[in-house]
Parts: sequence; C-alpha cells; structure tokens
Amino acid sequence: MAKQLPAKQQQIIQSHAAMIVLIAQATQNSSLRPQLDTVLAATEKNGWRALGKAIRAIMAGERSTRSLLSPLDEEDRIIIMAVLQGIQNPNSLPNPNQQSDAGDAAPAIAQIVYMAAQGDAQSKIMLGGMADQMRKAGGDMARLSSIMKRLIDGERDMKILSRGMGEDGKRLVLSILEKLDELDQN
Repeated sequence: MAKQLPAKQQQIIQSHAAMIVLIAQATQNSSLRPQLDTVLAATEKNGWRALGKAIRAIMAGERSTRSLLSPLDEEDRIIIMAVLQGIQNPNSLPNPNQQSDAGDAAPAIAQIVYMAAQGDAQSKIMLGGMADQMRKAGGDMARLSSIMKRLIDGERDMKILSRGMGEDGKRLVLSILEKLDELDQN
C-alpha cells in the first residue's frame, strides 16, 4: 500500500506502522486488546486525543470514514485510513519491521521541522515521536534525532548538524536543509 502513496503519506504510515498493524489486528483478535490499550493510553497522554477517540471508535465497530475522519488532522487521517484499509485487506498493512528509505523522509522531516518552527504544536508532537523512533534505530538516525531542536531553532550549518555522521546521514541532513531552504524562500 505505502509504495503507491506520496512520500509524506508513506513516511507517516511507515513511522506508525506498528500501531497501524496492531489496531487492525486487534479488531480481529481480542487477545491484542491489552497491548492496544497501552498504546492508546500513551497516544492520548501525548496529546493525540482525537486519534485515540477514533481508534476507540474503530474498536467499537465504527467504519464510517466521515465520522472517523472529520475531527482529525492530516496525519491522523492518514493513520486511520491505513487502519481501515488494513482491516478490509490485511495484505495492505505496512510492514512494521521495514526501514523506510531515509532519503524519502527528507521532505517530510523538513516540512514538519518548518511547521514546528512556526509554532505548530502538532508538528512538535510529531517530531518528538519521530525523534524517539530515530533514537531507537541508532547510528545516523539517532544523531539526526539529536539535532531536531537545533533545526527548529534555525540552525542551518551543515558541518555542525552532520558532525559524527556517516555519508548517508550527511546526505539526509543536506536534503533536509535544501528542503528547508525552499520552504523558507516561499
């Protein structure tokens, strides 16, 4: 499924793949419900109450996209649509073990950093979640997670931001900086 979507949607789906799969599977397997309840509690604690409410509605049997999607922001809509599609067709579920191509992530990361720098609270929350996943991935991704605040605060010095990274990490940082430059110019 995610391969045919625009890069931003792919990134959102892949970054939430484990949760999307868990929700879809929990609708069919009640033994997964305690694990899902833990994820829901963390989701709501992190300020994603509307997403939590939509997930609870899905677990209660709701499948109407209109009622599920109307109170959600773009990222939450993408997550819920992936869940609903996964319930209908389990083969469409993302692979939670697949590492997404970091180069594909640059435009989405830059967009989120740009919005967070503008004061968008949802983008800051999203970046926090992404940074946690990056830290867990280790290597250059862990280093990238540690520079998010600097990017939000306006740091654009490639040498400072990519210090300690390998070539792939440096290319990713450069791509993010190029996209941020484009966004700043518009």
